[in-house]
Amino acid sequence: RIINNGSISAETPRPNSAPYTATKHAITGLTKSCALDGRPFDIACGQIDIGNANTDMAAKMREGIPQADGSIKIEPTMPVEDVADAVVFMSTLPPESNVLRMTVMATKMPFVGRG
Repeated sequence: RIINNGSISAETPRPNSAPYTATKHAITGLTKSCALDGRPFDIACGQIDIGNANTDMAAKMREGIPQADGSIKIEPTMPVEDVADAVVFMSTLPPESNVLRMTVMATKMPFVGRG
């Protein structure tokens, strides 16, 4: 089983994030191709899209980050352990089952309706 690390930015980018967004969008294509090409070999491939996990990378979210409307706002984060729990769920499914894509994010982050 392969679990790729995607991002919600692949679907809904942040301002000034073209390189990051492009690479995460590529991960989505890779995941789908591997899921298809892995079938004859019983290899399942999925992707977890993470939003605002409380890691060093999210430090700027806690201080304020540019929004699509030009404002700077503090964004909520979630415990990184919640991401780990989601990966464990994906990885422990039986071989005949797969999560192709899962989004785990801070509940109140501005993702749904961003822009």
